[in-house]
Amino acid sequence: MYRAVIFDLDGTLVQTEKLKAISYARAASELSRGKVDEAAVVEEFKKVVGLSRQEVATHLMEVFDLEERARAWMEDLEAGRPWQAFARLRLAIYEKMIADANVLREHRWPKNIALLERVRKNGFKTALATMSHCREASRVLEALSLRERFDFVATRDDVERGKPDPEIYLLCASELATPAAECLVIEDSPAGVRAARAAGMDVLAVTTPFTREAFQRENLLDRRWVVDDPEELPTVMWECLLAHQRDTHGG
Repeated sequence: MYRAVIFDLDGTLVQTEKLKAISYARAASELSRGKVDEAAVVEEFKKVVGLSRQEVATHLMEVFDLEERARAWMEDLEAGRPWQAFARLRLAIYEKMIADANVLREHRWPKNIALLERVRKNGFKTALATMSHCREASRVLEALSLRERFDFVATRDDVERGKPDPEIYLLCASELATPAAECLVIEDSPAGVRAARAAGMDVLAVTTPFTREAFQRENLLDRRWVVDDPEELPTVMWECLLAHQRDTHGG
């Protein structure tokens, strides 16, 4: 039987992936003095959603030829590498966006948050495993009044390796004192699914406009456990629980 449910944050409980994509696009436009198309950056971001800040910034710099422009900003932004300059410029834009709690509330995923409330009421332990850094994650959780819904919160600051490495999920299992095989993960990105599976956990993927195409293209999970419509999440969750119980006890 599952004893714990571990949730991703960005894209799973709140549409911060959309806000992050926009912030990267605006930063790229600023670096390139308007030469980079913001819509193209948003589309490219879909390929790296769920990865670390370094990986995302490096990828976008390479695709849109931003390294030299980012290098020119290094001194002003007190950055040691071009990717850090790009990431810091992007972060400043993003933090202004999420400083408005109403923006975050307008971008939450109500059905996924309702699932979090439901599993807590049913006695499951809960944890959050996010690639956001602590400061960003705390701001989002506070705006959505979700901090107290988790028994443990793990952010990018708590691990050496980001998703798709399983470290953050293994950390959550350890802190919840629950074997990995008894944890169910709710994710929205391919990187997150790979991380959870590498940790030995079952996964339900709730896709978003930023990740749906990747799940259709890649055979990451049995399609039964890939949810494109959040309205179907409670039903699929129940089916997953029953399937796990059958697999665990036979019959």
